[in-house]
Amino acid sequence: MTLPSAHDVALATERRTAARLLLAHPLVTSDGPHADLFPLVRRHADWLGGRLQQVLGYRLLVDSSYARLFKAGLGARSGHRLVRSTGTPFTPHTYACLALALSVLVTAPEQVLLSQLVADIRAAAADADIELASVTGSAHGLDDGTWLARLVQRGITLAHDTDLPGDAVGRRALWRLVAVTPDEVSSTVLTYGLRPLGENWRARSLRERADHRAETDLTSRDLRDVPLHLPAGSVVHICENPRVVEAAADAGCSQALVCTSGSAATVVLTLLDALASGDCRFAYHGDFDWPGIALANRIMRRYGARPWRMGADDYEHLATRSQAEGIPPLPLIGKPVSAVWDAGLAPAMAALGVALHEEATLDLLVDDLGIP
Repeated sequence: MTLPSAHDVALATERRTAARLLLAHPLVTSDGPHADLFPLVRRHADWLGGRLQQVLGYRLLVDSSYARLFKAGLGARSGHRLVRSTGTPFTPHTYACLALALSVLVTAPEQVLLSQLVADIRAAAADADIELASVTGSAHGLDDGTWLARLVQRGITLAHDTDLPGDAVGRRALWRLVAVTPDEVSSTVLTYGLRPLGENWRARSLRERADHRAETDLTSRDLRDVPLHLPAGSVVHICENPRVVEAAADAGCSQALVCTSGSAATVVLTLLDALASGDCRFAYHGDFDWPGIALANRIMRRYGARPWRMGADDYEHLATRSQAEGIPPLPLIGKPVSAVWDAGLAPAMAALGVALHEEATLDLLVDDLGIP
């Protein structure tokens, strides 16, 4: 990677300083309190005018003795308080963080990695004496689904007069509106037995790995580059625990399997969305505990998946078998969650008070996945 030259660094610093000055003080004069920085505004007037117009829709007028930034208004009675996804209104600190993030985006280069954007926001926060420890403490502070990511994305939608996307693909496209490049390789989804149609090398590779009974980790980049079209009507089983995939591979099972690896990250949903768009059908199995039921509800509602050994009878059978085999019981803790597919499951679990993870039913799941 080529490092920026000292000139490039100095140029970016000057532009960033001038842009932040205008955002904080829309009127800057040659003899006012910020007269020492006025020459920077004049020096970079063309770049500032274009960038502020492109990103925020603001108009900049620069004369020999003053600079005036005209911020686009919403019109009479059209403003509204911003709220988080939980419905909690933004606090003054939240608005400060949003303004901080937008100021960094305004002065960002044409292409920037999320990790660099986080570093720039933290540096800007330090300059402004704004505490960000509760917002982000690492290069993962803008990972999909984090508080700061949602905050910055909300700011981008306001600046570009668009709606907040509801899926991962839309959020990645939103980042690209402001020249931010999301990381598409670090998060993966564990799969087994996928045999997509097509003759591109990735599709052939997946079919070959399926033929060899080998599991495969797919990245977001894989899913972006390869249209995963399975034969229409294909049934894809979904599990929660990677141990199920391992057992299926060891047994040489013939059915396709996708693992959520817990709470179903964005890359997992991206894959399932792609399979669903190709008329695949799903069968879901997860842990018999309250978080497991919540995740199962989410998957079944989103994809119309059928329960896979997830009924009250299945739970009671497994609990009885585990007790007979002398397996120490795991206590069922937390707030009960009703199962959308079986009204009797939550009461049965609450009555026995035992949590059962997928390992308790591996043999049955492997049988269902088909052993040649």
